[in-house]
Amino acid sequence: MSPSKSDRGGETRELLLVTAERLFAEHGVEAVSNRQVSEAAGQSNNFAVGYHFGSKEDLVVAIVRRHSESIERRRTEMLAEIAGSPDLRDWASCLVRPITEHLASLGSPSWYARFVAQVTTHPSFRELVTNEALSSRSMQQNVEGMFRLVPRLPEEVQQERGYMSRLMIVHMCAERERALHEGTTPPGSTWESTAAGLVDALVGVWLAPVTARR
Repeated sequence: MSPSKSDRGGETRELLLVTAERLFAEHGVEAVSNRQVSEAAGQSNNFAVGYHFGSKEDLVVAIVRRHSESIERRRTEMLAEIAGSPDLRDWASCLVRPITEHLASLGSPSWYARFVAQVTTHPSFRELVTNEALSSRSMQQNVEGMFRLVPRLPEEVQQERGYMSRLMIVHMCAERERALHEGTTPPGSTWESTAAGLVDALVGVWLAPVTARR
């Protein structure tokens, strides 16, 4: 029985997502056109990306959403396990481990961490992807739980430390993914050890004293 048109469309859509994620991770979003994604995915129609997704912005969001369900599910489970915890480490773990566990599940090579690193440093896509992540219910619960345990901070310091936290998670995950791909990971390095280091660092960032500012 030959596959239906909808089945073929779903397969093509998935192939385009996987291909775009890899190309964006390797070369950056700006350097890769929708036509190049279509060609690399073996599509005779150079406008396949536009047909299936629309704009490049829509394609980027679709890649993020392809991974977000798994991350959201795991974070929701973890938050239920630590409900009401007075330990900031528990809440930091809920920020980090759903991501590192998802990345570990992808095997190697994977591209998603490096894709996220590319889009979150791109002027046009940074806000798009950040808003997509922060809009999830589990992320909102996670942040609210953390802030109940963090000392009162000036608004600009709180915002600054939020940026630091996102950058640490994104780029440490991207560095490990890159090292795995290149075969340069240190002995004993695992996604779990990466998560543990990130949790330690996040707790340090949020509990660090604030230097008086003019």
